[in-house]
Amino acid sequence: MRHNFIGMVVSTAAQKTVKVRVPRRVMNHHVHKELLMHKNYLVHDELDQCKLGDVVRIEHCRKVSKRKTFAVAEIVKPARTWTDPETGIVHL
Repeated sequence: MRHNFIGMVVSTAAQKTVKVRVPRRVMNHHVHKELLMHKNYLVHDELDQCKLGDVVRIEHCRKVSKRKTFAVAEIVKPARTWTDPETGIVHL
């Protein structure tokens, strides 16, 4: 069975690599509260198609480098962007 996670792209600094933050909910039994924790994964993006803020599905693959063992399977939801009509600058 392949490991699949859904997370948000938080960094696109490297070529063909994106950093994806995958959240998970954990119950703290001392205070009886549900906490939101996360883990960051380095993910292989062969086509360099992911942008900052995209929600992506990642799946386990063969080891690409020392810390990359996941690849982008699909972009679930692209990042929200808008263009300023006066200046023409694209904002996230």
